[in-house]
Amino acid sequence: MSRVIRAALFQTAWTGDKESMIQVHEQAARDAAAQGAQVLCFQELFYGPYFCQVQDKAFYEYAEQIPDGPIVKRFQSLAKELGIVLILPMYEEEQPGVLYNTAAVIDADGSYLGKYRKHHIPQVPGFWEKFYFRPGNLGWPIFDTKVGKIGVYICYDRHFPEGWRALGLAGAEIVFNPSATSRGLSAYLWQLEQPAAAVANEYFVGAINRVGVEELGDNDFYGTTYFVDPEAQF
Repeated sequence: MSRVIRAALFQTAWTGDKESMIQVHEQAARDAAAQGAQVLCFQELFYGPYFCQVQDKAFYEYAEQIPDGPIVKRFQSLAKELGIVLILPMYEEEQPGVLYNTAAVIDADGSYLGKYRKHHIPQVPGFWEKFYFRPGNLGWPIFDTKVGKIGVYICYDRHFPEGWRALGLAGAEIVFNPSATSRGLSAYLWQLEQPAAAVANEYFVGAINRVGVEELGDNDFYGTTYFVDPEAQF
């Protein structure tokens, strides 16, 4: 890249309720903008717990329309106020019973640019995602934002190379990978896969992970959020 972009990532622990979680992220956006950030990405399913540790229909209530739901509208106003690009990983309801793990992208003027839906959906203990989500069906879009061309790849997607490659071929300059990933084999792969994708595709990667142990299970989300450049330098 021939220019410098100030970018931010935000990792945090579950606060215990949806509204306070949203407020924590609103403050994070304000703090990032105050430090000069031009683009900010939140963690996977940012306004809730990582409810996929259990299979409970009650969590379907966390899903909402994108872009017509209240959370997107709320952060569109904030993006416009702060002049910052926002990537919002959310639980999307396309229609009743049709649900996706999605990231909405909002430009620095508050306009909604589009969304990416997670393709690869795990179904293993601690990550019962097929109970909640359908596989994504929108391909690998590139979002032409005020700061440049942005791609999104969500959590478990990172284990599969085709999306990384598609984003690179489409001209992505930075790809964000919001995640909820816990200790074990994942911790080793976390330090390997995103740098490898950055090198192979010649773009920057921002990798975001949750923090802590939530009351729904024993997944220990280990943070270690980072940026990596096209030469695999952290």
